[in-house]
Amino acid sequence: MAFASHEEYFARLSPDPRRLLQSIQARVEALVPGASRCIRYNMPAFKHGRVFLYFAAFKNHIGIYPPVTQDAPLAQELAPYRNEKGNLSFPHSQPLPIELIGRVALALSRECKRK
Repeated sequence: MAFASHEEYFARLSPDPRRLLQSIQARVEALVPGASRCIRYNMPAFKHGRVFLYFAAFKNHIGIYPPVTQDAPLAQELAPYRNEKGNLSFPHSQPLPIELIGRVALALSRECKRK
């Protein structure tokens, strides 16, 4: 199924993952003025000129893409959540660190503007 909007993607989720993705969406929109919603690779994403953040719900975790590469202290702080490719995986079994995810969104937005 191809999704046309964040809302269509969220509608297919059960309540708990939906709530988590909605909180990520709200945090990004509050912190990154001018960011607009889009769907890329059939996942909710945000762009500011170009796409800077993707996020999605999976069976056991919430994923955030791409990896932070230009903020070494933040990348170090994210180490417990990074997979082998550097992408972030937040297990459903743990509270979602929304403040940390907000900092990731800001860092990725800045990285995108530098490219």
